[in-house]
Amino acid sequence: MNSSPIIVNGKQMSDNQSWNSSGSDEDFEPDPGHPGGVAEFSGVLSKWTNYIHGWQDRWVVLKNNTLSYYKSQDEREYGCRGSLCLSKAIITPHEFDECRLDISVNDSVWYLRAQDPEHRHQWIDSIELHRAESGYGSESSLRRHGSMLSLTSATSGYSATSTSSFKKGHSLREKLAEMETFRDILCRQVDTLQKYFDGCADAVSKDELQRDKIVEDDEDDFPTTRSDGEFLHNNNGSKEKLLQSLSTKGINGIDFKGEAITFKATTAGILATLSHCIDLMVKREDSWQKRLDKEMEKRRRVEEAYKTALCELKKKSHFGGPDYEEGPNSLINEDEFFDAVEAALDRQDKIEEEQSQNEKGRIQRSSPVPSGDAFSTTGSHRFADKVEEMVQNHMTYSLQDVGGDANWQLVVEEGEMKVYRREVEENGIVLDPLKATHVVKGVTGHEVCHYFWDTDVRNDWETTIENFNVVETLSDNAIIVYQTHKRVWPASQRDVLYLSAIRKIVANNENDPDTWLVCNFSVDHDNAAPTSRCVRAKINIAMICQTLVSPPEGDKELGRDNILCKITYVANVNPGGWAPASVLRAVAKREYPKFLKRFTSYVQEKTAGKPILF
Repeated sequence: MNSSPIIVNGKQMSDNQSWNSSGSDEDFEPDPGHPGGVAEFSGVLSKWTNYIHGWQDRWVVLKNNTLSYYKSQDEREYGCRGSLCLSKAIITPHEFDECRLDISVNDSVWYLRAQDPEHRHQWIDSIELHRAESGYGSESSLRRHGSMLSLTSATSGYSATSTSSFKKGHSLREKLAEMETFRDILCRQVDTLQKYFDGCADAVSKDELQRDKIVEDDEDDFPTTRSDGEFLHNNNGSKEKLLQSLSTKGINGIDFKGEAITFKATTAGILATLSHCIDLMVKREDSWQKRLDKEMEKRRRVEEAYKTALCELKKKSHFGGPDYEEGPNSLINEDEFFDAVEAALDRQDKIEEEQSQNEKGRIQRSSPVPSGDAFSTTGSHRFADKVEEMVQNHMTYSLQDVGGDANWQLVVEEGEMKVYRREVEENGIVLDPLKATHVVKGVTGHEVCHYFWDTDVRNDWETTIENFNVVETLSDNAIIVYQTHKRVWPASQRDVLYLSAIRKIVANNENDPDTWLVCNFSVDHDNAAPTSRCVRAKINIAMICQTLVSPPEGDKELGRDNILCKITYVANVNPGGWAPASVLRAVAKREYPKFLKRFTSYVQEKTAGKPILF
């Protein structure tokens, strides 16, 4: 990813400019137009799009606690392509990729990559600053977002008749009704006793005043007349009359003893009813506790099922995200990887079979095979020396017999076809060289190599290629080809840029078989630079074909029954990235024999009934 500027409040920050994660004024002045003085932050980040396009550069803007992205900075006026509110977002720096951060809100996940770890740190700091200023992700959220629940007064009125919470507890309702009745009786009794005590207090007060007056009269030895006409004398009789007056007139006719007995019975009834209510509530509490335990257990199971379903949903919804791509840190284990690749290859085989059935009736394109004189030399171009070197290496080493070499393992044997493999790994990447030998009747080495090299008929027999084009024609027998292969999920899509040359090998003596060779090896070219969409694989492949002729019987003419082609196919492929070794080896073991049989059958069909071309 190219280096890109970061914009803060419309001002460009250079890569080496210091960044203050606390958002202080040392780095930039706060924008008064933004809440809390938080500056807008923007720049280029790579965003994971989909299988086909992979990582794509996008202009990302952080403003008002919202993260938005645009296809480019120039297209901001057309509106954003997506946005996330960061209030409840989860920001996760990737465990292994130092430039990547994932932002998720519920089931929506953005996979983002900065150009380097420093820029990723700047983005994370800015996001956290916006979240903190908006009241989320910091302690200030308690002050900024208070509880919406209103606290009611603990001293609010309570109605003793409110028993709606005990709709099914008939006994408890009855006891509460009894409590209400007892309360009314008790209140009346308290009022009655209070009147009695008030009357007693008034009588005692009047008696004290009258007694003081009697004492004064006794000192003067003069009887005093009361208001009711009775005379009070300073003797025992007068005192008894006073007490009689107090006892008969001071309580206004209240039966104190009876009221006391009734009060005692009422309070006893209240206590008994309270005790019974408590017993009922204890039993109800036990019953409700059991029901609560059951409900909590049900809730726990439902929550577990929900979490499991959510995890499965996230896996399905994000299956194919960058975490599920091939690589040593892929979330897919080796068995799942193998099963996925095998299932994808099976689907491709079925599609190819259906296509081949539909194309049988079509007219095949004709591709005339040129004479061999034009292919005896390398030609003159800037890669001529490299092509000559490759040709000589393959003629020297590729034709060597592998029977006595213990490093080569025979992995497939089907009739005349044998496939060998030598296990090689470098830095955990499988680089196994493959070598196949095959014998095909009725075709020559020139014909086989021509159809293998000719791009005009490439799509007739090659089923693994998505598209290809000739980048440059170097000479009549050398071209540079760029091709992309069909993706087999979860493996990443591969592309290859290679030079393809066809050569007729000049025989050293007349007994040597007629030999043709096609070599394909990776090169670099300005018009086909690597992209983030595909993983660039490196190849070094050769197909060497030798024509063997058996003399016809008698005077018969030489026919295709008298010729056969011995094919030696060698392939050294660097996949360009990590994938499980077992998967790569299983795919190679499965696909190479299919390729050879499919291609040689195609050549036999194309040459049937046509003149033999040596």
